Amino acid sequence: MLEIANVRAGYGAINVLWDVSLSVPAGQLTTIIGPNGAGKTTLLRAIMGLVPLGQGSIRLDGRPLDGTSTWNLLEQGIAMIPEGRMIFKDMTIEENLMLGAFPKRRRVAARANCDKAYAMFPRLHERRGQLAGTLSGGEAQMLAMARGLMSDPKLLIIDEPSLGLAPVVVNELFEILARLKGEGRTIVLVEQNTHKAVGVADHVHLMQGGKVVLSQPAAQVSLEELHDLYFAR
Repeated sequence: MLEIANVRAGYGAINVLWDVSLSVPAGQLTTIIGPNGAGKTTLLRAIMGLVPLGQGSIRLDGRPLDGTSTWNLLEQGIAMIPEGRMIFKDMTIEENLMLGAFPKRRRVAARANCDKAYAMFPRLHERRGQLAGTLSGGEAQMLAMARGLMSDPKLLIIDEPSLGLAPVVVNELFEILARLKGEGRTIVLVEQNTHKAVGVADHVHLMQGGKVVLSQPAAQVSLEELHDLYFAR
């Protein structure tokens, strides 16, 4: 579904990504792991049109995304759940969710998709009239994930969902990811929790220094070898 070929990108004169190539098959969960500064978030921003490409191409279903405005990517079926949640704290949970139904083609199904989100995240339904800024970290992450699903995207990109959360909440979030994968959704997951990320993935890419240094089916990944590369041992 998503093809990234020989991509270079960065910020001004500072290049971060160096000839990055990887593919994301439809209906699979692809995870990208790596230490801080590896270029994971920059790659996601390049996919979303938030960072211009210096070289290479990004294609969705064979169509080039280069130069496409971020808001138009949402219309094409890509949704991103950013690192740090980025929910609207002065709006209610339900108002945040309804903003996730921004694409015109999905507005007619907004109510039905909201009900689906509540079924997946019952705590959000219990607090639907509550201001988002009063939620715990785990609840805020659930809201961010539910909002990302409101457009019923064909490609869901998730950046560091477990960051700063208690282990019991992390377990709950990864159960939801496994459920979404079981529904046949196409997911790109950036995550530093290697055990959890590999455990839920179909395919694993490890980034170091702005490059992909390992690409393997998750079933073939040796965590010991992965950690040797991860920590440059």
